[in-house]
Amino acid sequence: MTKTKLNVNDIEIVLYKQNEEEYISITDMARFRDSARTNYIIQNWMRTRSTIEFIGLWEQLHNPNFKSIEFDAFRNESGSNSFTLTSKKWIESTDAIGIISKSGRYGGTYAHKDIAFEFASWLSPTFKLYLITEYQRLKEVETNQYNLEWNVKRILSKTNYLIHTDAVKNYILPEINYEKGMEWITYAEEADLLNVALFNCTAKDWREANPELAEKIMNIRDIASINELAILSNLETINAVMIKEKIEKKDRFLKLREIAKYQQTVLNEKDFMKSLKKLNERVYINEKKKLD
Repeated sequence: MTKTKLNVNDIEIVLYKQNEEEYISITDMARFRDSARTNYIIQNWMRTRSTIEFIGLWEQLHNPNFKSIEFDAFRNESGSNSFTLTSKKWIESTDAIGIISKSGRYGGTYAHKDIAFEFASWLSPTFKLYLITEYQRLKEVETNQYNLEWNVKRILSKTNYLIHTDAVKNYILPEINYEKGMEWITYAEEADLLNVALFNCTAKDWREANPELAEKIMNIRDIASINELAILSNLETINAVMIKEKIEKKDRFLKLREIAKYQQTVLNEKDFMKSLKKLNERVYINEKKKLD
């Protein structure tokens, strides 16, 4: 179980993940309305018919053990002046999993993110927008941290391998004018189209020029720089779009070649690792202060 905190209008809201599902503290969220009466606010929300129907439908979609008969009883009673419902009573009566109660340091009432966003709408549309913005910021941070970690691990693994392979210092790039003789394009796989556009070399030609490295299961992309790996990722996306647009392979190659040369010029003038640190004005991926 992992915990983190969202900061919405200066209110700290605990979010934790359990079994790959995310739950948000609606007790913390209720402090937006009244910090001293959070339980009362949650009960007021749960006593409405629209809330009962929403959380009941969510359970029916996600919880095979949900007790529909007890749910129907609550729904029939909801809306009346005498009707009250606590999260504890809802959970115990219906075996609900969308709302849970926790004790201890981070105790309170938690709701699955789908239900928590519905609670936020009831509290205030403005508050909901702030909550969604902060939640999306967190997801962007997590996504870019994961991607950066994956790329760094790949680079470090490659570097460590190269340290133990002295022969890699002598790799050769074949001197072939691929633009002059375009016959190879007819039979080229898409991976080689990208290889030639970026490295000016097919995988086969590189292996033939570097037989010792090829025997060690190395390939042309193993000697790529981080800038080249970034460009390669961009070329893959652009090529996929051009394929959908049914652009001929020869024309795609020339366009990819042009893009690769341009991006190499741009990236070689910049510190690419530093550019990864900041995604936009709201999202930072390496500043601990921002993440906290």
